[in-house]
Amino acid sequence: METLAAYVTELGPPERIEVGPLPVPDLGPTDVLVRTEALAVNRVDTLVRSGWYPTPTPFPFIIGRDLVGTVTAAGPGAAGFRPGDRVWCNSLGHDGRQGSFAQDVVVAAGRLYHLPDGVDATEAVAVLHPAGTACLGLFREARLGPADTVVVAGGAGGVGSAVVQLAAAAGAHVVATASERDAAWCRSSGARAVVDHHAPDHVDRLRDAVPHGADVYWDTSGHHDLAAIAPLLAPGARVVLTATARPTVDLPARHFYTHDISVHGFVISRATVSELAEAARTINARLADGTLRPRVGARLPLAEAAEAHRRQEAGRTGGRIVVLP
Repeated sequence: METLAAYVTELGPPERIEVGPLPVPDLGPTDVLVRTEALAVNRVDTLVRSGWYPTPTPFPFIIGRDLVGTVTAAGPGAAGFRPGDRVWCNSLGHDGRQGSFAQDVVVAAGRLYHLPDGVDATEAVAVLHPAGTACLGLFREARLGPADTVVVAGGAGGVGSAVVQLAAAAGAHVVATASERDAAWCRSSGARAVVDHHAPDHVDRLRDAVPHGADVYWDTSGHHDLAAIAPLLAPGARVVLTATARPTVDLPARHFYTHDISVHGFVISRATVSELAEAARTINARLADGTLRPRVGARLPLAEAAEAHRRQEAGRTGGRIVVLP
């Protein structure tokens, strides 16, 4: 059996991406065969494809992390999955696992989750990876409590939006930074205040917005001016790092250790199967009640996978890029 797929035979620029037929892997006893309905492009997909983020990539290597689709077959040990089930996954394309960008994909049952009834495939696939990252950062790393004040820098981006939405749904007081044109989106996502990060006095404005200090600070844009934001942090605050715009940052060590401030860095790629499953339960609950909402900037066919990667790398997205197989 063959399937149409987007893949590379060597790492490099988007032009290395080919689209054509590939054999579908044999179905193992705990595997599930999924006919895909919608796929999404993540920044990490471009980092793996380019070789910037080293991970085993057996060639031909199918790109992509996320999918929503329908089960067409299941191994005898893939308990809980039957043909016709609508499902999703957000952890393919890493550590030797083939990716999601194909019409038919084999997924280990432990990495596959049922899609709640009535949830649109395109809307769902656009939030799966950002929401997984947001869950791990907020609940595993930052140990978010319902009375916490959370500052989300870059609150209008893919991960930033998911962080704002999930933190607000958990009862936290959320303050976001974003450009003025994105302020309404951040407020609709649950931010109680939005500070224009282009304003020269935006740190002072943030201080006014969090008069008692921030319990959690997450700069999803990766700029990490820790010295500037240190006075904004409440004693015992948790700073979350998941992106970087520069290789090193200055750490105001005296302030951090005297105020019991901790720094937590992580990537979703290193999450265990059980951690991903726990995040999936939260994601499904928030998909079902409409809390998780993406901004989709483009919908492209699988044949234009290379163009999707070019747009992602150039930052010309206007929201999440969804690919339709």
